[in-house]
Amino acid sequence: MNSVKLSRFLMRNTYLVSLLLLVVVLIVNYAFQNNLFELRIINNNLRTMMPLIILAVGQAIVVIGGGIDLSVGTMVSMINTLLVVWITPEASAGHIILALTAACGVGALAGLLNGFSVAYLRLQPIVTTYATSFIFSGIALVVLPRPGGAIPRDMVSFYRSTPLNIPLAFYVIAILIVFWVLLRNTRYSQYLFAVGSNSEAAYTTGIPVRLVRVSTYVWSGLFAGLAAIALTLSTGSGQANIGDDMTLSSIVAVVLGGTRLSGGQGGIAGAIIGVIILGVIRNIIFFANVPTWSQTLVNALVILIALAAPGLVRLLRRRSA
Repeated sequence: MNSVKLSRFLMRNTYLVSLLLLVVVLIVNYAFQNNLFELRIINNNLRTMMPLIILAVGQAIVVIGGGIDLSVGTMVSMINTLLVVWITPEASAGHIILALTAACGVGALAGLLNGFSVAYLRLQPIVTTYATSFIFSGIALVVLPRPGGAIPRDMVSFYRSTPLNIPLAFYVIAILIVFWVLLRNTRYSQYLFAVGSNSEAAYTTGIPVRLVRVSTYVWSGLFAGLAAIALTLSTGSGQANIGDDMTLSSIVAVVLGGTRLSGGQGGIAGAIIGVIILGVIRNIIFFANVPTWSQTLVNALVILIALAAPGLVRLLRRRSA
């Protein structure tokens, strides 16, 4: 009975292994960087990681629902270019709020396009989102052919602030965790995991599979919009390909966080931890003078291991039987 309870606990809290890995990489990073846990360094690191953390949350929801979104990085690029065009250094507070709201709306609409194509046109998620990534990338180039633009300095200063001596990123992470806790206690969450586990079985029980699938991509697009806002606040400017590389990193972070690429298991806590692990690994690579291309190698190996792990486990079980 205890083993059954332990198994259920681990399945519901898949981030625990990731948390252990985070402790290990932090210890290694501290060996190279003695000031790692100073408030200034923590704030700088988390501020840099924040756009990817937000993006990985949306990616995690899609993956839990049995899909994948290869367009999130280009969504971030597209919305980043729109933001620097909409928000000028002289923009009023009302105009800024309207622009930020519109950015989230654009992300949700982009996600709706992906979700409709996958759920109702029955196109493969990988092919669909890979195709729409070119659409979003093209829009970004049309909106801002050359890097540039500038947002008000007060917005950048706010993003870098530490209210009550606590990095702003901690407040954002806390809001994301609260969001997930509330979502986990809804019927929608049950539908989400059921669709990710077995969509056909979920359909036979009366779950609106198509609507659930569409909603996961809308969530992904919405969080891509929020990630674009964070990235724009971090850089203060725009660039048509600024977020393109974030797609692979968001998938790696989700996998590192214990979410199965096949769907039906995982959570956003693990995705957040996964992003922090990737950020710490980048620090280690930098301070250890390791070639930067090795980060791409690490990302690819993580995905390869995640894809191969279920098959290896089944093979070992057959051998031991």
